[in-house]
Amino acid sequence: MLWYKSWMETRWRFLIGLALLICAATSTVLTYPQVIKLLPLATKLDLSGVIGQRVAESIELARDYRGYVWSQWFLKNMPQLWALFAVLLGTGGLLPAVSGGGGPLFALSLPASRNRVLGVRVGSALAELGVLAFIPSLALPVLSPTVGQTYAVADALIHSACLFIAGSVFFSLATLLSTVFSGIWRPLLIVLCAVIALALVEPLLGDLSRYSLLRVMGAESYFRGGGLPWPGLLASVAASGAMLYGAAINFARRDF
Repeated sequence: MLWYKSWMETRWRFLIGLALLICAATSTVLTYPQVIKLLPLATKLDLSGVIGQRVAESIELARDYRGYVWSQWFLKNMPQLWALFAVLLGTGGLLPAVSGGGGPLFALSLPASRNRVLGVRVGSALAELGVLAFIPSLALPVLSPTVGQTYAVADALIHSACLFIAGSVFFSLATLLSTVFSGIWRPLLIVLCAVIALALVEPLLGDLSRYSLLRVMGAESYFRGGGLPWPGLLASVAASGAMLYGAAINFARRDF
């Protein structure tokens, strides 16, 4: 009953996210021939300054298909879109809303402990996020031959795993805030502001940006031949675990 209820509450967010991410992955692959045609025009651009250096790096990465996929999909589009749906799946459904909140109250009336209610909600959402992390990225090796390129399935799996592990921090924060605030909007806005702040601050970090959460999600060290970002992944697991533990304590102590 709890698993089915959790699926019914989140199915549209999940299905919309899956469709959107698959479409975005398809677009990333199919636009590569056009990007190659535009690269000669890049020599006419003024690439001075910090932003210019970023643009120049993106141009150089785009000359190689693997670099193009990593810079456009695993570093930019995929983490941003996936983080959005991680937040959406992590918010709401735990505390009764001010205007009613029959769904959460019904779940709490079932013969199950609050830890089980929260555990099922977290488990089902993480399963959905796992599908959102892996399935769209696995479309890359499938679609790449249509533009005369190949992309390794192993690379897609490794990048997806890093995205899922590190990005779960956003989901865990949203879940924690959902045990503090009723409704969906305040947790949603707080976590989205945190995501935007990370994206804005990252270019200002210089060499330290390689240690940022967004870079860990993109597995930059693996792409550049330095192996998996184990410190960042372990820190992400610890942070997610701590926030979910805090969510369990908050949820158990709430008086409904």
